Amino acid sequence: MNTMHVPVFKGAGQLAYEDRPIPQIDHPTDAVIKIEACGICGTDLNILAVPPAHKATPNIIIGHEGVGVVSDLGDGVTGLAVGDRVVIAPRLTCGQCYYCRRGLDNQCTNYQTIGTTIDGAFAPYLRAPQSALYKIDPDVPRDDAAFFEPLSCVVGAVSRVPMQAGDTVVVIGAGPMGLLFAETYQTMGAGRVILVDVAQNRLDFARELGFAQSINPAKADLSQTVLDITGVGADIVVDAVGNQFAAALKLARRGGHLLLFGLRPHDQQTLNQYQITRYDLTIHGAFVGLKPFQQTIQLLESRRVRPSRLITHRVPLAELPQGVALMRSGQGMKVMVETGAQEAVGWVG
Repeated sequence: MNTMHVPVFKGAGQLAYEDRPIPQIDHPTDAVIKIEACGICGTDLNILAVPPAHKATPNIIIGHEGVGVVSDLGDGVTGLAVGDRVVIAPRLTCGQCYYCRRGLDNQCTNYQTIGTTIDGAFAPYLRAPQSALYKIDPDVPRDDAAFFEPLSCVVGAVSRVPMQAGDTVVVIGAGPMGLLFAETYQTMGAGRVILVDVAQNRLDFARELGFAQSINPAKADLSQTVLDITGVGADIVVDAVGNQFAAALKLARRGGHLLLFGLRPHDQQTLNQYQITRYDLTIHGAFVGLKPFQQTIQLLESRRVRPSRLITHRVPLAELPQGVALMRSGQGMKVMVETGAQEAVGWVG
């Protein structure tokens, strides 16, 4: 068979399954990857929201948190072989614009993104340039490897903020990204990680993972509780939601750091600059990170983080919409889509 049955983004929150040709090598530096699994990301939910909170090109296959095995290589590819296990860094930068030449490739003005502007990994096969692919030890469990892309965003973000062993970190938002921040900071030697969320089921889930300290602002005064726990406030506060800047300002100690990570483009906030200036706070915006990929590979291969613990559901490719609904409703913390790379048209897992 030379076709695959895949979900295609049609705009306005719609997916439709179509038969598409299995991708072939189109450029000497291309590779074709047999996708094993792909996680559903908050970006995918934003693409499929109405109105969308993240733009995507209609008639593409979305999905960017993929892991797979190289099945074909262009003549110009070096350092990879058929059969290698790889993960995907989906943002393809131009290398020529002002920001790329300043070393700020995460701010590239001419980028493409696998799963957003070109076909992605919610498919049995994916064609990608070698520059987007990173080889990973096959001994790393597949479901941990599938977290490479979101974990790389966290690794890139935490590198922006000075941290000392024993620091107290407050993470606002106990969803998948917030929990990746918590696990990463814990691995880095944080003395205390406090998770904040209004969804009690998320805090309960985090407690099962070993994050015992948490606050539900619907049940307790957030800033007072953080002060009671720490005595002075947090050394580092992470907004993993994207609209919690004002709340985060009240949680940091004097001279502390705020890391603004979440993206909520439609939300507006009212802020008072006084606290930032008077208490010597440092604000860090962090978008996807500056080439954090090799560090992320090394972290996953060390097995010191186990992000697959966040997976609550697995669905076949034919049930991607059900997986999206699970995450959107809050029933699923992280949903993994089993792409399977089956040869038969219309395979449903």
